[in-house]
Amino acid sequence: MVRVIAKGKPQETSWEDWKKESREALEELFGTRFHANHLKDRRKMIRVAPIRDEEGIAFAGLLPEDSSESGPYGGMSLVWFPITTEEGSGKSLLTFVCGTQGLAPDEEILGRPGHARNVQALGRALASAAYGKIWTKPDPANIRISLPETVAGRFRDFDGVFRKYGSLIYAMAEVPTDTENAGKVISGFLDFYASERKWRVLKAAQNEYETNESALKQQIFPLVEEADVEAMLFDRRFVILQGPPGTGKTRLARKLLEKRFKGHGKIVQFHPGVTYETFVAGIAPEAESGKLAFSVRPGWLAEAIKTAGETPEKEYLFVLDEINRADLSRVLGEAILLFEPIEIARGNAPSAELPQPLPDGTKSLSIPKNFYVLGTMNTADRSIAILDWAVRRRFAFVDLWPSSKVISEQPEEISMIALKAFETLQHLFVQYAPRDALVLVPGHAMFLADSTESLKRRLRHELVPLLREYLLEGRLSGCESEILAYLDWLESSLLDHV
Repeated sequence: MVRVIAKGKPQETSWEDWKKESREALEELFGTRFHANHLKDRRKMIRVAPIRDEEGIAFAGLLPEDSSESGPYGGMSLVWFPITTEEGSGKSLLTFVCGTQGLAPDEEILGRPGHARNVQALGRALASAAYGKIWTKPDPANIRISLPETVAGRFRDFDGVFRKYGSLIYAMAEVPTDTENAGKVISGFLDFYASERKWRVLKAAQNEYETNESALKQQIFPLVEEADVEAMLFDRRFVILQGPPGTGKTRLARKLLEKRFKGHGKIVQFHPGVTYETFVAGIAPEAESGKLAFSVRPGWLAEAIKTAGETPEKEYLFVLDEINRADLSRVLGEAILLFEPIEIARGNAPSAELPQPLPDGTKSLSIPKNFYVLGTMNTADRSIAILDWAVRRRFAFVDLWPSSKVISEQPEEISMIALKAFETLQHLFVQYAPRDALVLVPGHAMFLADSTESLKRRLRHELVPLLREYLLEGRLSGCESEILAYLDWLESSLLDHV
């Protein structure tokens, strides 16, 4: 199949030969890669349509099982479009496409948040193998939107395909001509299509199928290592770790401070009561001899800059924990101008005048070269302030997601239960949670314990109440029934002895 799709339609190949080879390649999938005994009628599912007139577009692929043997069809299909280039060679465009008859019978698949999420993850996973010639639509079910002009411009050889089917295509890749990368792209598309159809995979293809499945998961919840954050920190100087609660953001920040910076730095905790005077500098009240007086005090930032400046040969890390629990724009004030990583690295660090001189005579602040900032941000907390663009422009952001790897590192009797609960819940969030609710997925910290009994107690008294609170607040609209079923399974089966 890889050979047939990758070569497209060379000039020397007749349409009759192309049709024969394409049909044989599709039929061979069943019995060599997938079980065939559950399919109703393979003749309706396999479609090979060569060009019959000058206006036609040839295609071949897999359609919904209930499709007619010819003519228009609806639903989700995996189709490739072969062409002959001006030089006489061939190439193919591999796609996921909605039939011209609409979404039926696949409304449930095409409208599910997880389908769109996984299609985009597939695009990221295969980008390298496709040499960047790959694209996915954010909403597969929206068949009214035409193909973006910038996308069509990258695939000029397939203009004829786009004129006829552009609004129906929701994922596509130009198939590489080399066999190795063509195989990666084709097997990635094919196995994802099979997973959505719930086809059974034969043992001979199981390893490749699982590899493709794992590649998708890694793109949805990419694993970030300590070294990745460290490299970003020294490249961009000001970095914020963001993600759901329980993903180890604060732990990672503390680890970097102790290990990489040898403890040379400071951690401060943000909260709604933090002000400009707390963070930068300002007038603060003091009680002396029973009397109330006011004096100018340095804030956290001013103190940290002073400490870092005293030992310029030592790198200094300033950790801002839960950075968005305060209104950072108000807290920083004019000090936002200090956070210019490129200028600091070049030795042209900007300075900001203080409203009042500090007790030691300091009248302005400037960030030294050895000064780095690492913030943490909880993306699930709706009570937090949103960072404005002035702040975002000056910081690099690293997403930290829940990790099954951390959970699996526990003793086997604990990790077996924890992984089952974690992976089941993660799957539900990926498949059914709307876009803005994915950040609510509980972190791996809730699935860590030092004994089986402790784990079960933690799941019952921490995870279950959290999910019920999400439901009560209406934050999981669209997947309530799935989460309720999960809670029922968790409490009646997994935790029935606690």
